[in-house]
Amino acid sequence: MARYTGPKAKISRRFNEPILGESKALQKKNYAPGQHGKTKKRKQSEYATQLAEKQKAKYIYGVLERQFAHTFDKATRKKGVTGEVLLQLLEARLDNTVYRLGIAPTRRAARQLVIHKHILVNGDVVNIPSFSLRAGDKVGVREKSKSLEAITNSLSIGSAKKYPWLEWDGSEMEGKVINLPVRGDIPENINEQLIVELYSK
Repeated sequence: MARYTGPKAKISRRFNEPILGESKALQKKNYAPGQHGKTKKRKQSEYATQLAEKQKAKYIYGVLERQFAHTFDKATRKKGVTGEVLLQLLEARLDNTVYRLGIAPTRRAARQLVIHKHILVNGDVVNIPSFSLRAGDKVGVREKSKSLEAITNSLSIGSAKKYPWLEWDGSEMEGKVINLPVRGDIPENINEQLIVELYSK
């Protein structure tokens, strides 16, 4: 299962946002990485701006190029605004939903839990991070994994935030997808229209 394994701080500094989680590097070095990071930036071309937005979305959701392009293609074939549908599909990924429910503190950690078969979908073990959830699906922790330190720690620190499209039952360690999120329910700082314009070229 391919994924980005490079330096996280470098990505955060490139976009000046905690793309892959909180980073002290942003506080110490609030400029782009590299020897020219401190110099004044040239005005980016339209294409460069669109490409950067796509790259940012890929890093946030932990998706590589081919999979991202496949997701976009899928979004274009569904009803609705393509950009919003794209974000809905990314949010509906199993690893992202495990993260949103607070079972894991980061998407990377959520991906690991899924791959190592700690997560159930509708009562069955699913170990595919990109598994696409639908309204009504239930996502829970496998019985023998409920005492796993990584999971209990994440839940105890309250890393879960309330999302109107998700429901969480702490006693059962199980969440439910009520419906796919609308754009207002997705907190990520992504300009999805730029991504649509990029793929439309």
